[in-house]
Amino acid sequence: MSQKKKHPLPESKKSPTSATIPPSQPFTKRLSFSDFKVQAAIIGLIAFVFYFNSFFNEFALDDDNVIIENEYVQEGFAGLPKIFTTDAYDSYYRHLNTTNLVSGGRYRPLSIATFAIEQQFFGALSHEEADSFATHTVIVGLNGSEEKKIIQDMHIRHVVNVMLYIISVIVLLYLLRTIIFKKEPFIAFLATLLFAIHPIHTEVVANVKSRDEIMSLLFMCLTLIFAYKYEEQKTNSKFPKTNPKWLLLGMLCYFLTFLSKEYAITLIFLLPLMFYLFKDYSISKSVNAFLPYLFVVAAYFAIRMYVAVQMAEHNTDGQITSLQGLLSFFSKIKPSDKDVMADPYYLATPAQKIATEITTSLNYLRLLIFPYPLSSDYSYNAIPYKDFSNLLVWLSIVVHGALIALIIMLFRMRHVLCFAIAFYLLHLLLINNFIFNLGGTMGERLIYHSSVGFALALAYLIYIGYQRLKPASAGKASIVALIAVIVILCGIQTIARNADWKSNTTLFLHDVKVVPNSVVANKYAAVCFSILASHQKDEKQKTDYLRKALDHYSKAIALDDAYILAYLNRSKVYYLLGMIDSSLADLNKVKKISLNYPGLKEMFTGLANHYVESGLNNYAKYENYSGAIAEFKKGLLVDSTNADLWFNIGVSCYLNKQYNEAVFAFKKTLQLNPVYKNAQLYLQGAIDMVKTNPSATHVK
Repeated sequence: MSQKKKHPLPESKKSPTSATIPPSQPFTKRLSFSDFKVQAAIIGLIAFVFYFNSFFNEFALDDDNVIIENEYVQEGFAGLPKIFTTDAYDSYYRHLNTTNLVSGGRYRPLSIATFAIEQQFFGALSHEEADSFATHTVIVGLNGSEEKKIIQDMHIRHVVNVMLYIISVIVLLYLLRTIIFKKEPFIAFLATLLFAIHPIHTEVVANVKSRDEIMSLLFMCLTLIFAYKYEEQKTNSKFPKTNPKWLLLGMLCYFLTFLSKEYAITLIFLLPLMFYLFKDYSISKSVNAFLPYLFVVAAYFAIRMYVAVQMAEHNTDGQITSLQGLLSFFSKIKPSDKDVMADPYYLATPAQKIATEITTSLNYLRLLIFPYPLSSDYSYNAIPYKDFSNLLVWLSIVVHGALIALIIMLFRMRHVLCFAIAFYLLHLLLINNFIFNLGGTMGERLIYHSSVGFALALAYLIYIGYQRLKPASAGKASIVALIAVIVILCGIQTIARNADWKSNTTLFLHDVKVVPNSVVANKYAAVCFSILASHQKDEKQKTDYLRKALDHYSKAIALDDAYILAYLNRSKVYYLLGMIDSSLADLNKVKKISLNYPGLKEMFTGLANHYVESGLNNYAKYENYSGAIAEFKKGLLVDSTNADLWFNIGVSCYLNKQYNEAVFAFKKTLQLNPVYKNAQLYLQGAIDMVKTNPSATHVK
């Protein structure tokens, strides 16, 4: 069967650096820009400069619940078995006393295993210590010394992230030079450079948790390289015998790609496509060359199914007994599946859901073309729902329809852009919510793999334009100037964005300005202001921070009036501002939405304790027992099962000579807490006083 002629790449112009080496220097090889080592050094240096300032960053976004609050990571080597046999968030969910809250779960053990290995060198904890530390951190947060140690460790983790990123872009360069742009090292260099400097990658590099993205692409590139090498030696007469080493390495890297992140599934299409486009294989031969890798796919899904079966609900005995720990606790609890926080399209009609997903795909392309402004959050209402009357929906349909048509046309031509567009669209299909509910509308880290295809296509088109410029010297000067401008602009944006990722506070307070209508962004900004208030000694400044927190919680509630976390946290802020009635109103709202919501009882208990302290300090202390009784009874309206309130009512009634009322209160105390200290003694005393003072009255 005849094969279609492969579409040639544009021929490069001969560089003066490729001239013959003078005879006087027979053993000296002059370095050329087209050399792999030179290009790798340039790209590695630029990537290092772009991300150097992230070395000093702390922890942000999901770093805490994937690394800090993960007991398996804190155990170091000892935690590796659990990491490879449980969901990525298993430890976190267990300490929240809840089940898996993300559709389909997250089995990505490889990057988490690297965190555990790092922890072994930082100082691993025993199982008991790690469990206690994780539980304490989830519920209460970090104290001063713990936070300082974690921050120091995170600096090193950031260095590791940047080094892995540099390695991955160099491997990408090798892939492009040896396979995709085999005859055009400059296009390979330009594509890798455009990828390495793109500001949208700041979330992947500056957020340590996103190491799974870096490792996924790294092993994906290695899979493509080894798979190609294996096929190349099979068709090369220089190799009389096929060495299975490259096949085994390819299969191993493919398995590691799966263990890094689920994007590996796209290689089911990309590997045969690579053989077809760049080895000139027929379609059937390309598919046959991929067949050994199906064993890896089967092995991964067998493991994934085993882990899914093993995942079960975990319980914890950890109790929250004070309001101090509630802010940290409730700011992290995730909502139920029937909520826009878990499903951003929960409130959308089916038509709105599809229309918004279509438009979101266009948003990704816009950010790749013009990456400003950037945000760590695109949850509910950051991107308003669209319908099919919106022109952006149809523009997205036209753009992506044209890309699909191009793939079909370029496939027949065996054109390199077919691979670039396929790489872009296949990974985009996994992140635009068409197939999987990601729990968010979009995310900058999610476009990381697709951006490879974008960089390939852009580099190719720039090079085509450069070749058409005449004279050649003008074309060369133009492309150098263009690249210089792109590098400078991207550098400014990337370095500035790295600074935003320094901590949760810098990140959230910046991003809420970028997506002011995001429910989650407003919640996170409110949490940051609340934490700033807790560290502030100046009462005026503390109040100012609390009022800013109140504003953001209120805006989050205005955007989603069923947002339980915002009500719970706003109740805490109201309490700290002395607005007790408003605090109670928010708790009652939560109670109405979800009677048994985790931690709600503890919040009511904490608020009831306010009335205990108020009654004691403002009334009983000054022997105003009637006032104390009235204050304690206000607390009963919040939590009628609070033994402390009943006991203090009994004591105040006793001291106010209301002995019958005191007897009733002490009996109620013992009913709620049979071992309540001194209640039995006071009860007997009150009974004795009733016998000796039969005319004692009840308080009405």
